[in-house]
Amino acid sequence: MDSLLVYVVLAAVLLLVLVVGAVALVRRRGTSVVEVTPRSSPQPVETATEAPAVEAPAAEPAETTVGVLEREVPEPAIGRLQRLRARLARSQGAVGRGLLTLLSRSDLDEATWDEVEELLLTADLGVAPTRDLMERLRTRVKVESAGDPAGVQRILREEMLALVDPAMDRQVHAQRQGDRAGVVLVVGVNGTGKTTTTGKLARLAVASGQGVVLGAADTFRAAAADQLQTWGDRVGAEVVRGPEGGDPAAVAFEAVAAASASGADTVIIDTAGRLHTKTGLMDELGKVKRVVEKQSPIDEVLLVLDATTGQNGLVQARVFAEVVDVTGIVLTKLDGTAKGGIVVAVQRELGVPVKLVGLGEGPDDLAPFDAEVFVDALIEA
Repeated sequence: MDSLLVYVVLAAVLLLVLVVGAVALVRRRGTSVVEVTPRSSPQPVETATEAPAVEAPAAEPAETTVGVLEREVPEPAIGRLQRLRARLARSQGAVGRGLLTLLSRSDLDEATWDEVEELLLTADLGVAPTRDLMERLRTRVKVESAGDPAGVQRILREEMLALVDPAMDRQVHAQRQGDRAGVVLVVGVNGTGKTTTTGKLARLAVASGQGVVLGAADTFRAAAADQLQTWGDRVGAEVVRGPEGGDPAAVAFEAVAAASASGADTVIIDTAGRLHTKTGLMDELGKVKRVVEKQSPIDEVLLVLDATTGQNGLVQARVFAEVVDVTGIVLTKLDGTAKGGIVVAVQRELGVPVKLVGLGEGPDDLAPFDAEVFVDALIEA
């Protein structure tokens, strides 16, 4: 009887322990559910308040990332194209070698001149510049140096240099203008390397001793702001960004305001890549320009073109020039399959100079364009 009583007591104690444990478990689960709710509920509120104040989203990523990335010292702008000359010669030298070979023949008959014309056209020089160059070459080679390779090379250099036009103002006007920062707007279609060019342009400015603010106004491509943030963090440039899908004009406006508040020398605004055939998108680009101009004049509008697109790039250039008054061209990927004639063609089409060229994937492979170095790389290759 006593043993039975002991078993009953033990069973009761065990049952009590199980009940207490179950209650505690339920309470813990109930507490977890309550904690999730406040985490998720503020998110819509944060999104709604971020839209008008675009600086707020930029602050935390900048502070978080700068501590991770080591500050870099960009290569000075002076001499960059000279350093990249061999790379340029490898990609563009076939044109120069072909022309020198043809024009150095002792008998320059019509068949040879047809080959010269074909070579110039395939180099993306364009019909009108090719015609002008052909006329001058015919006259000068015949009179001055028929069959003389050294004389032909000299004439070809002089005539091509005249086409590229070394007298054009190729300075990027991004310096501080009196009591305000210089403002640069970077535009172009998707895939040209526009955001990368914006980052490399910031490195050029920092290398020249300028304080830089970057505006991540490409709010439609998820990775664009993060990509620009990384470029900025590497050289200590402030990056102003807004919420994904936000108003790009608001971001651009706030970037200029941030540059004014911080005393920066230059603000460089990366805009969303867009197809030149989409009227609505081009109108929006015009809006960005107008909104920025309410606060500050825009000193440079740089159009980024992929040099490998050849004559199609001229179509893009034409449309962008109508919307935002392009002041300079940046030709990317000139070290690849691009034809050097696009430099002449795009300048002739728009009447604005090629100011910068991209000659590689490295962070400092964006170089100020130098007409003489460019032509020498073609002719002396």
